Amino acid sequence: MGKGIPGLDQAYHVLFTVVLVVLAVMIILCLIRAIIGPRIADRIVATNMMGTIVMVIIATLAIMMKEGYLADICIIYAMISFLAVIVLTKVYMGVYREKKEEESDGGH
Repeated sequence: MGKGIPGLDQAYHVLFTVVLVVLAVMIILCLIRAIIGPRIADRIVATNMMGTIVMVIIATLAIMMKEGYLADICIIYAMISFLAVIVLTKVYMGVYREKKEEESDGGH
């Protein structure tokens, strides 16, 4: 990346390392949010955010390591993460509707 400028490669390496550490801390914070909730919507959003952060980590590693195949892995991970959030939302909506039906049937 530095192309003839002395020290620029080292500066990029340090920058990417700092970015990866910050993203790792953000994933830990999202994991804590997903565990403590309090609502299921908070957990779903935290899960979606963790997927997005992992994609950014993979993209950063692709640039840092100069490996183009990691960009393909990032795109595949994006599709899988999207589908996982959709499935979680569908499951939650099914459980929510079931609870509502039980409450309405139990009251009559």
